Amino acid sequence: MNKSTLPHFPKLAAQLNSPIVIGEKTIPNRLWLAPMAGLTHCAFRQVLAHYGSCGLVFTEMCNAKAVPTENPRVSPVFRWHEWELPSLVCQLAGSTPEELVIAAERVEREGFFGVDINMGCSARGVIKREAGAAFLKTPDKAVAVVEAVRKAVSIPVFVKFRTGWSKEIGPAVDLAKKLEAAGADCLVFHPRVAPDKRTRPPVIDNIRFIKEAVSIPVFGNGNVTTPQQCQDMLDTTGCDGVSVGRMAVARPWLFAQWTAGCIPDDNIFQDYVLRLATALEQEFDPIRGIKRFQMFMVYFAANFRFGHSLQAIFSTAKTMDDVRRLAKERIRPDMPLSQSPNMNLHNF
Repeated sequence: MNKSTLPHFPKLAAQLNSPIVIGEKTIPNRLWLAPMAGLTHCAFRQVLAHYGSCGLVFTEMCNAKAVPTENPRVSPVFRWHEWELPSLVCQLAGSTPEELVIAAERVEREGFFGVDINMGCSARGVIKREAGAAFLKTPDKAVAVVEAVRKAVSIPVFVKFRTGWSKEIGPAVDLAKKLEAAGADCLVFHPRVAPDKRTRPPVIDNIRFIKEAVSIPVFGNGNVTTPQQCQDMLDTTGCDGVSVGRMAVARPWLFAQWTAGCIPDDNIFQDYVLRLATALEQEFDPIRGIKRFQMFMVYFAANFRFGHSLQAIFSTAKTMDDVRRLAKERIRPDMPLSQSPNMNLHNF
């Protein structure tokens, strides 16, 4: 990354670089990494830290039932480096106050910045366990969970949630008010209905209704792939900041680019793949590591106009040595890029 003397996006950088206090803890900027199952793991976060400027980082979704007895040295999910903890939030998925409290207490003991309660994931297995977006069907239960966790820990409590199971915004507004009253320190809102697998664009303006309903910070999330989209989300909704998921996996240097004006080197894409391959090799066994790489490759390939063929080429990789060889052979500075990653490739 090359340092620029002035940000490329001065208005956006000024807004994002304003510190924010969450639960009496100060965060240096308002551009955060969103939690993504199978993607925002320890290896990816290590590479993200290299590029820098992410205000707050979230783990991938951790099972609240498993966390109390999980061994970080062998767990593929509940795993971190000590240097991450001052800016790392652990996201928990659970269904009852009891299991979420015990897990949150473990998270606090380990020294995490905060705990995030998942009320947005609508994956079949999560809903079957009455966790994630299932809480949006039972708002009283959602409130009880937040109240219990708030009483149990002193670290900041975040809640990530969606619009609900219908497109009406009223229930989400009511829930936001109740979550604030229950003790949540910050809400991260993804303005899509729970059953929507990103087949329709998020209703960004709905973030404004959540922001206007509460006095605690509200962060917007959903399809932010360019600096202009980030600026528009801030300007049109009044949200306190932006949480970026899939685009951060596609281009993790965007935090430094949007907040500090850093200019990516010509070989940034190859550099990224090589760094991630090394980190995956360090953090996971060979089979799990290559599976994580293939999950990542869908997002990475979407950067390019001919991403389908690039993804097909890397799908043949069986080892990290294969990944490194293909990266050096196939990823070149002159490859035609899409301004915004190709949504048709992986429903970005």
